[in-house]
Amino acid sequence: MQKIIIPTDFSENARNAVRYAVELFKYDRCEITLLHAFADEVYENNLDMSRSLFEEYKKKTKQSAEKELENLLIFVKEASPNPRHKYSANAVFSNLIDAVNDLAETDNSDIVVMGTRGHTDDRDLTFGSNTLQVVKYVSCPVLAVPSNYADWHPKNVLFPTPYLMPFRRRQLKLLNTLCKKFNAVIHFLYVSEYDKLSFRQQDNKAFLDLCMEENQRQFHTTTGKDIVKAVNKYIKKNKIDMLVMVNHRHSFLEDILYSNTIDKIGLKIQVPFLILQNIPR
Repeated sequence: MQKIIIPTDFSENARNAVRYAVELFKYDRCEITLLHAFADEVYENNLDMSRSLFEEYKKKTKQSAEKELENLLIFVKEASPNPRHKYSANAVFSNLIDAVNDLAETDNSDIVVMGTRGHTDDRDLTFGSNTLQVVKYVSCPVLAVPSNYADWHPKNVLFPTPYLMPFRRRQLKLLNTLCKKFNAVIHFLYVSEYDKLSFRQQDNKAFLDLCMEENQRQFHTTTGKDIVKAVNKYIKKNKIDMLVMVNHRHSFLEDILYSNTIDKIGLKIQVPFLILQNIPR
């Protein structure tokens, strides 16, 4: 049973993420929760309100969100009438990060799926502000889906890794299951100035190979220091349709997420991006 959280702001980008999720997990028994957090919306529109008017406004906002969720449930059930999928919807008065984390911890969720951008849809940004916050602070794997992306079934998955940190079996199992269903090839990419691996790297690579033994997999080494350039080049050259990275302490991904340079360095992701969270919060 896969437990999936799909945050939504009711934008078309968010709706596309729902479509992608139900297709990606169509072979699995799933509990899918559509989640809308509306505290920020209420607090940003309460200027010069009395407390009683504020509470009334909060109530009406919740009712409106619940109606939107009902419509979204109708849409997804019509688009993908899958008997393996069980749906629920929550409108919660909370900020997005707390709402997702609370639900993920309560339900022991496997993954969060959302659009890379929401209503703003600034195409110069890799991630919108909400998605970036979820990627940075939610302690659960996150799959970010670009707007209008409609190639539902991955065939080539890129997993750049320096093999420096041990991997978690549960998260590798998620990747293993996803790729096995679609017979996808996993491309492991090591970018370094040096060809030789340390004993630590060799052990981590061997563990990764063992956990993925049921999948088609390829191991590649690219000489250099510019990880972004290597990743972008590999995605384009090999028709990659999903990028996977691990967010752990002192990782390349953590560095760019926490220095807010993900857009400045040119990591322009045009394919779904699966971030395997490995940071205790």
